[in-house]
Amino acid sequence: MIRQSLAAFLLLSGMTAAAEVIPGVGPTGEVKQVQTGFEFTEGPAADSQGNLYFTDIPKNRIHKLDSAGTLSVFVEPSGHCNGLMIVGDRLLACEMDGRLKEFSLKDAKETVLADKHGDKRFNAPNDLVIDQSGGIYFTDPRFRAPDPWPQGTEAVYYRAADGKVTRLIEDRKAPNGVILSIDEKTLYVVPSMEKEMWAYPVEAPGKLGAPKLLCELKQAPGATNGGGDGLTIDTAGNLYITSALGIQVVSADGKILGVIAFPEQPANVTFGGADRKTLYVTARKSLYSVSMEATGHAFPGVKAAE
Repeated sequence: MIRQSLAAFLLLSGMTAAAEVIPGVGPTGEVKQVQTGFEFTEGPAADSQGNLYFTDIPKNRIHKLDSAGTLSVFVEPSGHCNGLMIVGDRLLACEMDGRLKEFSLKDAKETVLADKHGDKRFNAPNDLVIDQSGGIYFTDPRFRAPDPWPQGTEAVYYRAADGKVTRLIEDRKAPNGVILSIDEKTLYVVPSMEKEMWAYPVEAPGKLGAPKLLCELKQAPGATNGGGDGLTIDTAGNLYITSALGIQVVSADGKILGVIAFPEQPANVTFGGADRKTLYVTARKSLYSVSMEATGHAFPGVKAAE
């Protein structure tokens, strides 16, 4: 109750919040509210020039916050986009209206990458990560899906560079966040309705081995099985998982290093800024930032031929 009261006070007053410092990780400054007044923010993704893109799902928009701090609408309508990732000059996007797609960062031109598995549309694609073969892992849970769910199950899929879509995982409760390890040999899956976070060995692009329990998230007061939402990763391999308590920082071997609290409950997170040492967090009606000691990992996408 004390944590909730403090968070509410900070939110109403517009004050910044001091955050617990995790050795070797940070933060190195205060949590700052960058923008507010949205309906539900998600999917932060940063480019190499210091620009940040994020979604407002109910408003059906993708916003751009440029390196000078100017906010604009990048795409409207977006198809209720959720998770985003930038690779090169492309903005990859999970559209909750049932599609995996991309936008050109130059002119916002939209290209559909996948819209069904078998002969049925996806439920509501949520989050994604691209590997060095050009394949995309993405989650397809229940949130904002038609009833009954078009796919009949919640799942994790792989869209290969040639366009072939394969269902990889279908036994998680609301698979939500997804990301690769920095060596791309492990796929991490964050369910929203399980406290257990999972790690899958990547045997080949789009081929996974048996899952291993990474960790169990710390629970908010009164919760017993609260899961996570989005996540990002730093160059040391630490994971930053959004949860009801804040961002839970988890080492590659599954140790919870600490929790970074925010005035509103975080939905997703990424590293940005020119040096990738700023943590940007989408949290309900706002966008927050905090300076970090850690540096965010940037996924290169397709690896150049050697």
